[in-house]
Amino acid sequence: MHYRNREVVRVAGQAYDCDVLVVGGGIVGLSTAYAISRAAPGTRVTVLEKEPGPARHQTGRNSGVIHSGIYYRPGSLKARYAVRGAAEMVKFCAEYDIPHAVTGKLIVATARDELPRLHALVQRGRENGITVRELGAAQMAEYEPEIDGLAAIHVGTTGICDFAAVARRLAEASGAEIRYGARVVRVDRRPDRGVAVLTAAGDVVRGRIMVNCAGLHCDSIARLTGDEPGARVVPFRGEYYELARPDLVRGLVYPVPDPAFPFLGVHLTRGIDGSVHVGPNAVPALAREGYDWGTVRPRELGATLAWPGSWQLARRHWRYGGGELHRSLSRRAFAKAVRRLLPAVREEDLVPAAAGVRAQAVLRDGTLADDFLIRETPRAVHVLNAPSPAATASLPIGREVARRALTALAAAEGR
Repeated sequence: MHYRNREVVRVAGQAYDCDVLVVGGGIVGLSTAYAISRAAPGTRVTVLEKEPGPARHQTGRNSGVIHSGIYYRPGSLKARYAVRGAAEMVKFCAEYDIPHAVTGKLIVATARDELPRLHALVQRGRENGITVRELGAAQMAEYEPEIDGLAAIHVGTTGICDFAAVARRLAEASGAEIRYGARVVRVDRRPDRGVAVLTAAGDVVRGRIMVNCAGLHCDSIARLTGDEPGARVVPFRGEYYELARPDLVRGLVYPVPDPAFPFLGVHLTRGIDGSVHVGPNAVPALAREGYDWGTVRPRELGATLAWPGSWQLARRHWRYGGGELHRSLSRRAFAKAVRRLLPAVREEDLVPAAAGVRAQAVLRDGTLADDFLIRETPRAVHVLNAPSPAATASLPIGREVARRALTALAAAEGR
């Protein structure tokens, strides 16, 4: 894709606005800018963010949990970066006086068929270098008196923080030029010269290297660049309630995940402000930023429906999806699901709270990309799958993306 009647990059005149152009001002994009400034001081970085401020989507709309890394396949990027990132995030928050706490969490088995999976999680945690304590019902009550279950494990490294505050601090500390209200509408990538992007406001920004950290829109930015990502972001809305009686829960309580299903299930999370969030469920969003059923963007919905992987995913998990949809439309059904963990909860205890949308990459065959996905092409680095635990892992992710960008920059400059 090229601009008409527009000179894009004048190499001889060094008409670059920056060395590295980052698209996306969420926590991963800002962590990348921060890492570049630490690894290569003097590198000019510009971040383009379409919203009027940072962290307006996935970063600012999640549960605020610093994940331990216990769920993820040993050796995967998610496992390595979450374990490392959790410790680094706590240190970062302490250094910059950002509200946080290392609370630990319980993962609770409520039925006998969940016990083998709970024990498997213990082994996985140990393989990932995480300290895990196994608990019987009586020991579990010492942590969470109102929680019902047959057994549990306690993961001590789990915590909570304000990820939006982390993103703001990364933005300040990065030294990057950050342009808000800069939605990218075109990309002109020329491997022998560089990358230029056109924003909706009509501005052209030129960089030697582009980094795509656009989250919910990362596949679209990749395609604008001329790269086929091989996957599409299929947005899933996670709907939350706030517990009207927060005293029922002391900390963080999770169910045992079922590997047959793509999402974790409803859990209970005491946030840094003392409120307790219940959720999320997972339902298809009708727009990339479809935070409620009333937000429908036909072009984005059409693109989701046109992707073969969407239909394959629906065929594979239609029964699970039907249950999630029922809980989305019925607070009574949602409360019933919560009572598996928290018997004392009543329907009137659940107060609707802000929803989030997960940017989940789905492959053509309907498989969910189960790891962070970072791809390099000439003059570009694309972060194509970075849902949870990306906020937890954002500091090591940012370093890895920065490393790749700086390697590409050195190659482009002939060093």
